Amino acid sequence: MTDTRLPRDNSSVTLQDIAAHAGVSRSTVSLVLRESPLVAERTRRKVQQSIKTLGYVYNRGAAAMRGGRTQTLGVVVYDIANPFFGAMVAGINAELTQQDYVSFLANSEDSVPRQQRFLERMREHRVDGLLLCPAAGSSPDLIETLEGWGMPCVQILRYIGTPPFDYAGTDFRHVVRLGMDHLVSLGHQRIAFVGGAEHAVSQDRLKAYDECLLRHGLVYRRLIRGEGVTRKDGFLLIQELMQETPRPTAVMCHNDMVAFGVMLGLKRIGLTPGKDCAVIGTDDVEEAALGDPPLTSVATHPYAIGEQAARLALRRIAAPTAPREQVVLSPSLVIRDSCGKPLREIDIQGNIPACLN
Repeated sequence: MTDTRLPRDNSSVTLQDIAAHAGVSRSTVSLVLRESPLVAERTRRKVQQSIKTLGYVYNRGAAAMRGGRTQTLGVVVYDIANPFFGAMVAGINAELTQQDYVSFLANSEDSVPRQQRFLERMREHRVDGLLLCPAAGSSPDLIETLEGWGMPCVQILRYIGTPPFDYAGTDFRHVVRLGMDHLVSLGHQRIAFVGGAEHAVSQDRLKAYDECLLRHGLVYRRLIRGEGVTRKDGFLLIQELMQETPRPTAVMCHNDMVAFGVMLGLKRIGLTPGKDCAVIGTDDVEEAALGDPPLTSVATHPYAIGEQAARLALRRIAAPTAPREQVVLSPSLVIRDSCGKPLREIDIQGNIPACLN
């Protein structure tokens, strides 16, 4: 027998229909939908079963208009193809899931106009807040614009503007110091820096490179930058660099993607990474341990950065006027084979690297 209490069109199901089907009041149904702790568990299960049976779909957008929250967070990064960002977004989503939030992910491709389109669209969808890794060339005024929109923003990894602002990242100057100190400890005196972009965090890396050269009394300085921080950039730049005289005995790379390209480029011209030229990367993505040779890298802990950024955003949403926060994680050096043996050991064995000739 057909249940006469079931509406013919699921799209027209109302809270009153659910209440009649479950044998409860309309206000009880509303409390269940809002996940109120005031409803007994047995009643909650009965209402949820009626919702499922009737095919009711909760209009979260309409609820947001009434209550001011959508339980959504916008996430804008510049290179989703980079596994670093995959790990970071996984950390973001893990934290948001625990708080019944979902993320809207967008890839700016380091384009300011493309980034702007995404931000405007996220505003239209009334996201509760934003996690932003600013595209290179973003105006410092962007953060004030977002504040004017009433959209709390946490910057991740990169940053624009001047403090105070909410930020989650790692100590990128210390990243370079760890890598450079390791290369110097192996006996390298001609260390180049490969890769970089036009943004504040990239500038932090380059300043740290110069500081390390000065601190260790190294006179060789070679900074070579391409159009981005990709595998292709590393592949092309190292082949150009190794044509110079004198050429470096080691390279510190902007990130692991550049380092992977550097190692491929060395092989293309007949040199062996870790033997003919030491290579060190940044981020310690999963692929680093699987390279040929495995890549020495400075771990920046992207998953943990994502978790911290999400927590910071949720705190900001809950307390809009609280003091600004910066969460900066400490990097760590992971030593593998791409830096080879100390140069003094190679000299003793009589195997002089090609890049020392």
